[in-house]
Amino acid sequence: MARAAFTLRIEAEERNALKNLSKVEGRPINQLLNEAIKAYLRRKSQRERSLEATLKSLEAYRKRDPEYKRAIAAFVDAEASLSDPVEGEPFEANEQSRREAGPVESSIRELLGG
Repeated sequence: MARAAFTLRIEAEERNALKNLSKVEGRPINQLLNEAIKAYLRRKSQRERSLEATLKSLEAYRKRDPEYKRAIAAFVDAEASLSDPVEGEPFEANEQSRREAGPVESSIRELLGG
């Protein structure tokens, strides 16, 4: 496979760490970076495959229960038969929990005026 040169800008601290690692391992920085990039891309592709599998599973479920009747029935059954230790307890979001909220939760809170 053909190699292509490109410029990479990194902080001085990371550059020094790479120089030290290169000396310790006796390998060129270029080799260390190539291995790191390959490992990162492998990890990303594994996550992508996992997400694709989850999406396929959800699509298959949707075909089996297109109107979510079984899912709704299971939810209703769980609500009726399982105890919820915090049911009826007031919840007040503090500033810390607002900062920790992800984008979806933040959007829902905004919609609900919370």
